[in-house]
Amino acid sequence: MISDLRHHGMEVDELSWDSLPLDHFKLPLAIDTTDCCTDVDAPDIPPLSDLSIDSALPDDVFERIFSFLPIASVIRASLTCKRWHEIIHSRRRSLFCPCSQSKPWYFMFTCTNEASPGGFAFDPLNRKWFSFHLPCIEKSNWFVSTSSGLVCCMDSDSWSRVFVSNPITREWRQLPEPSGNTQPDYSTVAISVDKRSLDYIVSLARSKQVSDDFHQWEFVVHLYRSDSGKWITPVMEVFSGWRGGDDSVICNGLLYCLIQSTGVIANTVPRHRLIMYDILTASVHGHLCSSSGSLMGSSIPVPCALTCGRLMNLKDKLVMVGGIAKNDRPDIIKGIGIWELRENKAWREVAKMPHKYFQGFGELDDVFASSGSHESVYIQSYGSTALLVFDMEKKEWRWSARCPVSKRFPLQLFTGFCFEPRLEVSC
Repeated sequence: MISDLRHHGMEVDELSWDSLPLDHFKLPLAIDTTDCCTDVDAPDIPPLSDLSIDSALPDDVFERIFSFLPIASVIRASLTCKRWHEIIHSRRRSLFCPCSQSKPWYFMFTCTNEASPGGFAFDPLNRKWFSFHLPCIEKSNWFVSTSSGLVCCMDSDSWSRVFVSNPITREWRQLPEPSGNTQPDYSTVAISVDKRSLDYIVSLARSKQVSDDFHQWEFVVHLYRSDSGKWITPVMEVFSGWRGGDDSVICNGLLYCLIQSTGVIANTVPRHRLIMYDILTASVHGHLCSSSGSLMGSSIPVPCALTCGRLMNLKDKLVMVGGIAKNDRPDIIKGIGIWELRENKAWREVAKMPHKYFQGFGELDDVFASSGSHESVYIQSYGSTALLVFDMEKKEWRWSARCPVSKRFPLQLFTGFCFEPRLEVSC
């Protein structure tokens, strides 16, 4: 515990601390029982040998101590005894303070169809992997979005079952299905938690082919607010030559979705574009956006030809990690870049992955897993357990500690996502 306190900036005088066993504080005090002044009518007092620090300190003191520990240490402390478990879980809102914030964790599991897939979570603060099981997620190919400690997942079969959970407290709930729900051809999910009220908004952006016409695609957005417990459908629009994709994110009240061209275009023309929609206005008024081509008219081109794109919210800034495609082969990846969207809707290049790290993944497909939070961006190849981390502030690349997951057969795939470990957020 002292090392945890030192890590969080608390000064510890090495010369003033002695390593003592717990029994040291349970030693009985030598008492002369033959003292003639002993009061025979005094109430029974338990011997000091039955007392310990745990029984001597009040709950408020333990709460204060726990507030300075990283989340991994708090989780371990909650498993120590019943009293500590009750203190941590009953006062989890007050336990969270700026000094106890941890860096985002990365959860990695195997891409199989096994029920209730488990995996390992990487804590960058301690640079350790922990065996970890997620609530709700039944298959590892489900769609996942995270925000401020909550994980929102959607099944990959019917795209109609949506769950919200806190993987640390293991609380979860299933959201009702949107009204008029039909089976889409493409769908993506995103969640955003309000930092003050801790209420959240879930968006489902769905795309379906219109009347067997591959050129026409219906694009629909459903929004769910936790404070009202209801869905609204503020967007219904038909795209020509473009369809919805499988990646979206909510950033500063705006829903961003990557869309993809459905036609044959020149190799020099990017196959992706970015559309945006103000979900805060829609979630308040619940109106239907019927303006033809309104989303496409305000769409933003991607910075270059991409094999795939991954959107993420880093400190209320939209960041995209994309696979850079070859000029003559748009389905072949030649590198990975990171871009940030500015207020003028122009992309700013943050970094390009150095070639030595790009080669470190081995054989990298045109698509890969990537997610981020705060200042950290995680990138993982589907064919490897190698995890690369990019620090947005320091502009540094580094490999994470080796994951204990082992590859059992050549075609085994891996995937994952990052989330913030939080105790005080409830679904």
